[in-house]
Amino acid sequence: MKDFIKRLFSLQFFADAGSNVNATANMTNAYDGTQTPRTTANEMSPELKAFYDTELLENARVDMYYAQFAKRQNLPARHKGQVEWRKWNTFARAGKLVEAVIPTGQTFGMTSLNGTIDQYGTYTAISDVLELRACDDVILGATEEMGASAAETQESLIRNALLAGTNVLYCDNIGASGYVSTPTTPATMGAGGGTGGADGWSFLTPEMVNKAATIMKKNRVPRINGRYYAVIHPSVAHDLREVDGWIEAHKYAAPEEIFNGEIGELHGVRFIENVFAPVLKGTIGGTSYDNKSGGAVYATYFFGKDAFGIIDPEGGALEMIIKDKGQVGGPLEQFSTIGYKFETNGATILYPERVLRVMSVSSFSATDVSNY
Repeated sequence: MKDFIKRLFSLQFFADAGSNVNATANMTNAYDGTQTPRTTANEMSPELKAFYDTELLENARVDMYYAQFAKRQNLPARHKGQVEWRKWNTFARAGKLVEAVIPTGQTFGMTSLNGTIDQYGTYTAISDVLELRACDDVILGATEEMGASAAETQESLIRNALLAGTNVLYCDNIGASGYVSTPTTPATMGAGGGTGGADGWSFLTPEMVNKAATIMKKNRVPRINGRYYAVIHPSVAHDLREVDGWIEAHKYAAPEEIFNGEIGELHGVRFIENVFAPVLKGTIGGTSYDNKSGGAVYATYFFGKDAFGIIDPEGGALEMIIKDKGQVGGPLEQFSTIGYKFETNGATILYPERVLRVMSVSSFSATDVSNY
């Protein structure tokens, strides 16, 4: 009797699997039986749990492009959910000394930046019938897709944080006869038809890549393995790869150094192709991103070393959470849940001059939709 009462009032007895349980035909509300059209035996062994954990992490890692360039800062457990990055202020150059006169000393200081973490997560519920009758491993399939979701969430958070940077370069409008104008806002970026029309095209050209690299050199931005890196959307990469001078990634002298998603090099900049690179259209955060023809514009981020930081919280890293039907499936063990959670600050820009946002249009501007 004592054991029965203990089980009855166990917290897991009241576990909430949510109102959307993936069943064989429809989505089912676990509490009232409501069916919604589609638009999860025994306790899971430690070995199987470890297998699914690995699957989620490996699938997430495949699609992480921005995160691989971050400076990571550990946050110990049982600390306030905030970290501080500190950097020394630089000194001005020395001046000429006057005999017997003590010069004025320079002030030495430090700049600090704070990053605060938040928690993110999601899950899905799988009915016992679907798990039993489906031809494929439903739990494995859900785990793989959860990995993709985790990567997309992290990538989007980093990308969105970097959009707040003020170090911006707009690609020149180039027409059939050459230079037309230099845009200062998305609305002044040309995306004319044919050879560019009267307003020209504001493409990311080799000349603009060279200009971006030159700006970073002049700002003394340190390189990563001797190169700068840029995360570029496939629509923009399509136009850039049509030009001469492109060095494909497989022709590198040291291919073992290739980063995730790397496609090639131009003017000392290695490019990482990422479908989550910003495609901007309409009004976002009070800013209109439509180009002169009403189409989308694109942000390609150029990076130097340690340009931005990500917090690695102890105990808050990406975690796969699987509860089988014996744990959360209710009195009749009718569903399992698969999900993940993690803590992150998204990204904190540490050195504004080391993140250069290059704005351009693409030959796909008229048809691409915003992914922000």
